[in-house]
Amino acid sequence: MKNMIMLLTRNLASRIRDVVSLGIFINFYVIGGSVVAQVHFDELGKASSSATAARQEQLRDSMAFSDLRDQAEAERGFLAHPEVKQVRDSTGRVVWDLERYDFLLNGDDFDSIHPSLQRQAILNMNYGLYEVVPDFIYQVRGFDLANMTVVRGETGWIVFDVLLSSETASAALGLINEELGRLPVSAVIYSHSHIDHFGGVLGVVKEAEVASGEVEIYAPVGFMREVASENIYAGTAMGRRAGFQYGGNIPSSPFGQVDSAIGKGLSRGSRGLIPPTVVVREAFEEHTIDGVKIVFQNTPGTEAPAEMNAWFPDHKVFWAAENITATIHNIYTLRGALVRDALEWSKQINRALYEYGQEAEVMISSHNWPRWGNDRIQEVMRSQRDAYANLNNQVLFLANNGVTINEIHNEYKVPNSLEKKWSARQYHGSEFHNARAVINRYLGYWDGNPATLVPLSPYDSAPLYVEMMGGDSTIIVRAEQLYNEGRYRLAMEILNKLVYAKPNNIRAKNLLADVFEQLGYQYESASLRNVFLSSAAELRNGILERPQSSAGSNSLQRALTTAQWWDAIGTRIDSEKADAMSFIINFISPDTGENFVIEMSGATLSVLEGYLAAKPDVVIEMNRSDLEAVISGQETLASQLQAGYGRVSGNALVLTQLTSVIADFEQNFEVLPGTKKLVN
Repeated sequence: MKNMIMLLTRNLASRIRDVVSLGIFINFYVIGGSVVAQVHFDELGKASSSATAARQEQLRDSMAFSDLRDQAEAERGFLAHPEVKQVRDSTGRVVWDLERYDFLLNGDDFDSIHPSLQRQAILNMNYGLYEVVPDFIYQVRGFDLANMTVVRGETGWIVFDVLLSSETASAALGLINEELGRLPVSAVIYSHSHIDHFGGVLGVVKEAEVASGEVEIYAPVGFMREVASENIYAGTAMGRRAGFQYGGNIPSSPFGQVDSAIGKGLSRGSRGLIPPTVVVREAFEEHTIDGVKIVFQNTPGTEAPAEMNAWFPDHKVFWAAENITATIHNIYTLRGALVRDALEWSKQINRALYEYGQEAEVMISSHNWPRWGNDRIQEVMRSQRDAYANLNNQVLFLANNGVTINEIHNEYKVPNSLEKKWSARQYHGSEFHNARAVINRYLGYWDGNPATLVPLSPYDSAPLYVEMMGGDSTIIVRAEQLYNEGRYRLAMEILNKLVYAKPNNIRAKNLLADVFEQLGYQYESASLRNVFLSSAAELRNGILERPQSSAGSNSLQRALTTAQWWDAIGTRIDSEKADAMSFIINFISPDTGENFVIEMSGATLSVLEGYLAAKPDVVIEMNRSDLEAVISGQETLASQLQAGYGRVSGNALVLTQLTSVIADFEQNFEVLPGTKKLVN
């Protein structure tokens, strides 16, 4: 492994000296010619245990680190670095910082990082501008979680995916124009409905350019629906959980966040959205965009509900969007989202393999690095096709033999033939949570045992467990024994009960944090690592402040339909307060011709589009254009009406009633027991 790490980091370390003072570089890593031990960012944090270190060493000796094809592909076509490795917003605040990962470039093996994940983390440190197809396709990598891909058209750049933030998108396009010659943006393509692929659009084009027809924006069918809905109804919970999955609340260090599998991490700049002007509706649909022939392949039900690949027939280039990357992806993403269809995902890859893969000479994607050569492309496509299909089929095989959702993650094993493929490793998804997701998709969350059908809540059941195990001291002594033996999951099992029963037991929480930490060090999946290490940090220090993004554009909120906005209001109703309420609102938007019945009944807000009640308690008329200030959070419904933007007839007190039962969600709610009280 040491030789592999040195090979991977040799070129990268030389490049870093272009942007980091050599004196600082040496002072930080080397004193007297020997490597300085890394210091844990948390005074309560632990280094890797002997059991973890032994496990990592065994992995270094058993995995195919001599295969350096990924390294060659990740470095191929390099043209230029930016002058600095940070991107700042208009206030000077850092919204993207690649420099914080420089510790990966000193050539060391870290026992606190799974060797395979460390390999992926180093490969994702290849950043800057790359030539993919001479004088035609280029990529900027390492400026955000995703890649920006640009295609040279007859008049300008066709931009595929525009990153998460406008600041990083603008910086990426700036590097392209600086190195390749300044061209206008002639078109934008959104590969799919996740925000890291469209949120930076205002950094590359202006809304007026799109409105005038100067720039077209292409997206797959269903794009706007999925964009508006995915993060709305469960947005607060999803945002809280995303902090765990991506490790956004912990430092980047050998003991902290090192990677996000498909990129380094999430930028924290401003985000926006310009709706597409061209919707790709057919399964296969050909377009000529700025003189470039492109065939789009819609792939619904894969990595996103609305997603599309692209084929450049004149150049034999296949763009795989996020359907094929350098890792097995999430069937269930730990931030929370609808469970994906592993079988359909596999079939769409297979369809692309037989439509384009037989002749493709270049394959690019919206994350990680390209592949070159038909044999190599087919190898990667087949490995990912087989990995998703095997996950679906073998999990169902086991389920039909009685293995339950609470057992499957310990029973399903990735076939050895796939484990040997770097392209089928579990860096983003993991076999543990993906296997459970497949069962959940087909059979739901229940394992068939009545004892788990109506279980006690953890806070209610834990005291009995603690009592029956002999109390706090007995559990801690046994947990320490298990920890010292390297049996971390068993230690976790009993400590988790104790912490739920006694959330103020500092010794128990710190020991559970130690257990979480060692498990995080051992997991190959960056998602699992980040969750366990973030959880350890919260147990030790209390709820961590969530880093905030820069102020975003209202364009993203304006993407909500009026019905979606009212449905979102429904999720904020406090049923206990609303239990005695009963009213009917007719809501009318004259400028769009939209009509809604909004009914409060049974402590629930129901929304029906396209109807009006015969006897409403109140009628509200407001143009959709005036409602957008309310949807974006700039105004309230009442303030807009008071300002004369709309009209109310009937019982206006209904609005006061409605407002009184709408709750504001706490952004940093407690996930782990005994962490909230430590917040300052």
